[in-house]
Amino acid sequence: MPLHSEDPKSIGGYRLLDRLGAGGMGVVYRARARSGRDVAIKVVHAQYAADGVFRARFRQEIAAVRKVSGAFTAPVLDADPEAPRPWMATQYVPGPSLAGRIRDRGALPDAELRGLALGLVEALRDIHRAGVVHRDLKPANVLLAEDGPRVIDFGISRAAENHQTLTETGQMIGTPPFMSPEQLVDARTVGPASDVFSLGALLVYSVTGRGPFDADSPYLTAYRVVHDEPVLTGVDGPLRGLLERCLSKEPADRPGLDELARELADFLPEPADGDPATMPLRADRIPAAVPDRPATVADPPGPARPRRIRPLLAATGTVGAAVLGLTAYLTLGPGWAQSADREGASANSRWAAPPAGWKPWQTTVYETAGRGVRKAQQPQPGGLRGGPGCRTYEGAVYCAGDGILPVRLDGRTGATVWRAGPAAAVTGDEFSTFEILTVRDDTVLVQQEPPGESATRVFAFDTGTGDRLWDRAVNDERAEVAVSGDVVVIPEGDGTSLTARAIRTGASRWTERLPAKHLCGIKEAAGTLWLECGSEEEPQAGLVKELHPADGPARRLSVPSKAGLLGAFDGRLLFLDLTQDEDGNILMGEDQPYAAIRLVDPGTGAQSTTKLAEEYEGEVTLADGTLWFATASGRVTAVSARTGRPLWQTSTSLEQPGEATYDPRTRAVYLASASGRVGALDTKKGTLLWETQPRAQSNATDWDATPVRLLEGALMATTPGGSVFTLDPAHPERKPRSG
Repeated sequence: MPLHSEDPKSIGGYRLLDRLGAGGMGVVYRARARSGRDVAIKVVHAQYAADGVFRARFRQEIAAVRKVSGAFTAPVLDADPEAPRPWMATQYVPGPSLAGRIRDRGALPDAELRGLALGLVEALRDIHRAGVVHRDLKPANVLLAEDGPRVIDFGISRAAENHQTLTETGQMIGTPPFMSPEQLVDARTVGPASDVFSLGALLVYSVTGRGPFDADSPYLTAYRVVHDEPVLTGVDGPLRGLLERCLSKEPADRPGLDELARELADFLPEPADGDPATMPLRADRIPAAVPDRPATVADPPGPARPRRIRPLLAATGTVGAAVLGLTAYLTLGPGWAQSADREGASANSRWAAPPAGWKPWQTTVYETAGRGVRKAQQPQPGGLRGGPGCRTYEGAVYCAGDGILPVRLDGRTGATVWRAGPAAAVTGDEFSTFEILTVRDDTVLVQQEPPGESATRVFAFDTGTGDRLWDRAVNDERAEVAVSGDVVVIPEGDGTSLTARAIRTGASRWTERLPAKHLCGIKEAAGTLWLECGSEEEPQAGLVKELHPADGPARRLSVPSKAGLLGAFDGRLLFLDLTQDEDGNILMGEDQPYAAIRLVDPGTGAQSTTKLAEEYEGEVTLADGTLWFATASGRVTAVSARTGRPLWQTSTSLEQPGEATYDPRTRAVYLASASGRVGALDTKKGTLLWETQPRAQSNATDWDATPVRLLEGALMATTPGGSVFTLDPAHPERKPRSG
């Protein structure tokens, strides 16, 4: 990176050439000595130079590096900790960091892994032999030189016998995905075994492209490090057992470095002369593979819209949420994106190719709406929904959201095709929320929730031009808007009746009154619209009623209020029963727990219930006879809709993921978190096929995530910051172009 205008010309007699990087503590430059030798100079930020704690920490780093010498560390060449801006010069290592190598080229093959692993073990031997514990061994602190790795940045190291930390009370310094449990619980107890734990996490990252405790926020990551077992999907054979031991919660259970060196040398393959896989780890020396892919397959019709189930009537209940309190000085590690399917055939053979000429793209829909509407405001946590919600239709993407008028994007480039005209999108400091209900019959159907007491409305727009076709006011006090086939069902007038209107024209098809003294939801299942109603007078009694049957009287089913209709399975309606406490109150909340599957014959009303193997919670999706539960911590469980038994369970790095998207073509289920991290799971075994790096700040977890959408062989997702982006599922690591 070039020097900035405010950068000095030289430091300590070394002429600065360019920037290598910058962090919270300082800036690292490439510089040249008078002898012509290149060095790396780390300079403390001016605002910290007067801070006694930071200056002491910098002195400690210099002392630690000077103690260490070895083939796989970068020695200190010069330093001045007493300068107005303290600095230190170390050997310059030409080569990328391990984080950059994995980001750009993916996980390491076994032959390259051997050189990295054995080099890092030797580096830690040298560090520990000098009586130093590194405490921040992470991919960004490993440089890949031509002749092997180099461990750098001893900024938070300390003498192994010195248990005093240079941090304020209640603070911990490190990078959560690669910190040991003892670093997070009591930094004073950290010893050499802590670096072994970090090495284990780093090697998992090198093999799979993701850390064993990854999550979307540093707090959940730290919790996983202390309490959860590591996720080692993609690590096979003897290496898996060895890394499990490295990642033991108890320091005494981890192997020593000598044992590590012996075992790694025994089962990691030695380089073969001339083997391309054993070339140095430099990113510019490794060719990118271009696998064959099958022909394009048409997008299948998706399953019924998944959701967090609402019971027929929410009874009074309480759900407690355990919150991890962590006051810490935490640095987020690098992002990840790598296919991790190491079971059998290459993962690339399963993916269908996107259309010819398509490339991944990313754009923002937070921009001037045109025709007099000022720029949409960024929503605040606690608002209606947050970022844009999008749907795909015939190769195009249609989005809307908080302050975002409906917009059509070109599915191949991300370019804006049209944006709908103003409809009171912004009023003063408040803004409307627009939600795309469906796109069908060449029509975009949108529901607007204005600020204040203004009435909710449904709008219909032409997909080709963006012209408004029709709109109607909504009275949603007792029921909600629903879509089925070519009609939209709207509670109109005084809210006591429903009117079905043609999606394209708005023409009335039929009207039906709502049951008196009931609050109702509407759900499509088995090709029929059903009213789910809870009685205002009898909270435990529920009513499920068929809406406007084609022939014969409407069917009425008696279902308890704790049951929520999810869809249809094997010709019957499938409900999930929520858990009740000892007093019979339904437990409600963000992660409401489900206790049983209830199957109801729509013709006879006969019911059967199957207790779930355990109480599952989170977002739930029904497709292909399987229930997928995704919890806030990223755990995904597949459960048979027939037996209620779990088929598999997998931990992911997705924090508070949204609804799962099932794709039968690729035999994969996709999930996304509000941070923009996307993951793919094999539907049969639950294998984590890949995960991408997050695209938004960690506070994006304050928002609800939106589901991944299928787009002609590609995937589309969004973030609360207004970003809409696409992925190639065969190459999720490819960087998008700006739309």
